[in-house]
Amino acid sequence: MSLSDYNIYNMLSRAIIGAAIEVHRELGPGLLECVYEACLITELENRGYHVESQIALPLYYKGEKLDKEFRIDLLVEDIVIVELKAVEELKDIHEVQLVTYLKLANKKLGLLINFNVPVLKDGIRRKINGEI
Repeated sequence: MSLSDYNIYNMLSRAIIGAAIEVHRELGPGLLECVYEACLITELENRGYHVESQIALPLYYKGEKLDKEFRIDLLVEDIVIVELKAVEELKDIHEVQLVTYLKLANKKLGLLINFNVPVLKDGIRRKINGEI
């Protein structure tokens, strides 16, 4: 990765976190994940970002595609996977889920954002697949 790629990832990461903070500031904790998802999509799109939601990620087992799939909550600018939660506390399994999505989707950067916290920065985890 070049320095410009690194800067793009950091700029996009900051933008997503800023949008999430705005949503959290507006709504506060305690709502359903789907509410935060809809509002974050709107906030990011209003800021000029391309956002896809509920992206199907096929499940393969020993090379065979199964009739099951994972779902990526958000994909921003086709670069950053955003996994949203509204849980009492983030667990290791939530981070493992994001890392799995990064690997399966061949993406480099993911953000895990838990909106069910008093201060949003305490609910954000950044994960990298390989190197940026």
